Amino acid sequence: MSTYGTPDTVVHARTARDVAGAIHHARDTGITLTVRSGGHSIAGLSTADSGLLLDVRGLNRMTVLDRSRGLVRIGTGATWGMVAARLAPYGLAITAGDTASVGVGGLTLGGGIGWMVRRYGLAVDAVVAAEIVTADGRIRRVDADHEPELFWALRGGGGNVGVVTSLDLEAAPVSRVVFGALSYEVRDLDRLVRGWRDHLQTSDDRLTTILALTPATPMGPAEAVVQWCFAEPDEAAASKALAGLRQIGTVVGDAAAVVPYADVLEEHEMPEGMQVAMRNTLVPTLSDACIDDALAFAAQTPTVLVLRGLGGAMGWVPDDAMAFAHRDAEAMVLAARMAPPGAPAPSLDGPEDDWAAVARHGTGSYVGFLDDAGAEMVVSVYPPATYARLAAVKRAYDPDNLFRRTHNVPPA
Repeated sequence: MSTYGTPDTVVHARTARDVAGAIHHARDTGITLTVRSGGHSIAGLSTADSGLLLDVRGLNRMTVLDRSRGLVRIGTGATWGMVAARLAPYGLAITAGDTASVGVGGLTLGGGIGWMVRRYGLAVDAVVAAEIVTADGRIRRVDADHEPELFWALRGGGGNVGVVTSLDLEAAPVSRVVFGALSYEVRDLDRLVRGWRDHLQTSDDRLTTILALTPATPMGPAEAVVQWCFAEPDEAAASKALAGLRQIGTVVGDAAAVVPYADVLEEHEMPEGMQVAMRNTLVPTLSDACIDDALAFAAQTPTVLVLRGLGGAMGWVPDDAMAFAHRDAEAMVLAARMAPPGAPAPSLDGPEDDWAAVARHGTGSYVGFLDDAGAEMVVSVYPPATYARLAAVKRAYDPDNLFRRTHNVPPA
């Protein structure tokens, strides 16, 4: 995973005042400011080769404000593994990514697609208030009634409008879930993907599934696996919800268990220095044509192809409620290629690659799974109206673009 890089200065923040001091210093000296929480930015935005790196992992305090509402306050430097463990004794959980060591701030501010997205929506959907330090060094408490445009922008706008130091979120009444995986013979992938798609379109909202097609490599054979999470500890209901997935291919492995929600957040260990190229598109309908193009793309060069089921509660929020839009997405189509340290960097833009053929089926990209922070890629994250509104908020709160080491939306 990412390291610090070689910044000129590292500030380890423990309070919002520490953050404000670092912002004042960066603004007054003109040096580049990079903010780091969990350090999982695929685009390398949590490391720096110069300037000031602001490490907010010390902002990791968690408080249950109102147990009856599930209202909790979480420092953005906490990790989702810490949050799950802290909330478990209260019978509470927040849908939050896949990995325990991912930071609360980075994942939530970009959206936060996790294992209970179809039942409880995105992590950012649970946010009801935030503390943020803006480019002028002011510490602000914002919500739907206090500086609502800033509150709108930070929910999906990443770090474009300031450094968020804590979030108030409404957790869900979840302690245990049913978690499992179905493994299939790696053949007739066209039928397998279409079957998964058909199941998704009529699926129980309590069930979230991810289909991963992994090519054969020197490290192992090809695999076709559906991982799944049922957001209640009801094995009978989970088995009923899964029944159709057992018919879409030849099942060679079928595992399921009732587990604490914290156990669902895995650690995807990757060799140090592993290089990753990754793209995704959010599709309103996973059409036959989209499936054909995705499978064709993955066949060009050994490529991991991942289909994440969306819909359900993610679509219950209006598109303009916050800076994360794309609420009509039925699925995410993701492609990834990897290379070990020292090998040529992997790419999804080779002469035989045509990611545009896949992306044309989507309405945009999810910022958390992009390896590129260039302007063209950032435009793909936001619909035009959302981008324009976010740029206007940026102009009001960060006119000099201090917070540009992000998937940056420049001030309008």
